[in-house]
Amino acid sequence: MDQRPLGRTGLRVSALGFGCGNVGGLMIRGTPAERERALGRALELGINYFDTAPSYGDGVSERQLGQALRAVGASPLVGTKFRVDREDLGDVAGAVRRSLDASLGRLGLERVDLLQLHNPIAGEAAPRRVTPAEVLDQVVPALEALRRAGKIGHYGITALGDTDALHAVAAAGTLHTAQVCYNLLNPTAGAPAPPGFPAQDFRGLLPRAAATGMGAIVIRVLAGGALSGLLDRHPVAVPTLDPISTGPDYATDVARAQRLEPLVREGHAESLVEAALRFPLGHPAVSTVLLGYSSLAHLELAARAVARGPLPPAAVARLGALWESLAGGGP
Repeated sequence: MDQRPLGRTGLRVSALGFGCGNVGGLMIRGTPAERERALGRALELGINYFDTAPSYGDGVSERQLGQALRAVGASPLVGTKFRVDREDLGDVAGAVRRSLDASLGRLGLERVDLLQLHNPIAGEAAPRRVTPAEVLDQVVPALEALRRAGKIGHYGITALGDTDALHAVAAAGTLHTAQVCYNLLNPTAGAPAPPGFPAQDFRGLLPRAAATGMGAIVIRVLAGGALSGLLDRHPVAVPTLDPISTGPDYATDVARAQRLEPLVREGHAESLVEAALRFPLGHPAVSTVLLGYSSLAHLELAARAVARGPLPPAAVARLGALWESLAGGGP
């Protein structure tokens, strides 16, 4: 497994990460044996970054990831997250510390390698959202105090919210990582899309983050599963979900994904899933591609795809016309 620098952290992370969230669901709804087999196999494949959060199954993901790590006797890189409510803004440091302590208790760890803000970031204050000023003036100092205390290694954000606000936070240069939406249905974090492209325009957030030394963790690489081109979902996966930064609903995302099938028919990739996984690997700012799994078979397929490296130039060139077709209308 290719290992890449995680920005200026000094860490090297596997090109493919292990997402422990609700979308794939394995770390939440899989059996103990399934969870341990998948985690053990991921380590064998060279995957060294495991991503969780308190909100994934209301703490179940953290607790069961910790159990699986102890069962296989492994200590890979682990990242988790926290949220700040509006009422926490009078004591952000205390709120972040309490959330981290609860996460460490569930994980059975004394520290985590990465702690990330999970709130969307917006230009104006709103419920469940924080502003760039609140991130930089209150959240970052709280995280830095935890880093100095040895409870976390590094800290970052989940880069969701208003594009202007995300760029303002990234440009400040104080955060170590960003989890960025970057996939075949929304490539705008990496490069301009055609006019009228039906997705949030992140306006090159990846190079913006890279310019200040932030490591980029790609999320929603399969658009929650829509880039399989199939409406049916695995029994362990979350039954329904809302898209993030792509279409208005999951069915629309699936229909748009099906219009990318020429990548497979023309021989650029063996499957749409493979094409989707290999696409972000070609961007120099990308450190790791985070994927949630529903089964060991999903893990094996993803590892084989990533082992093939970035999409070839001919496939990347073909994407321009396919994205033009999405911008031109239709589902």
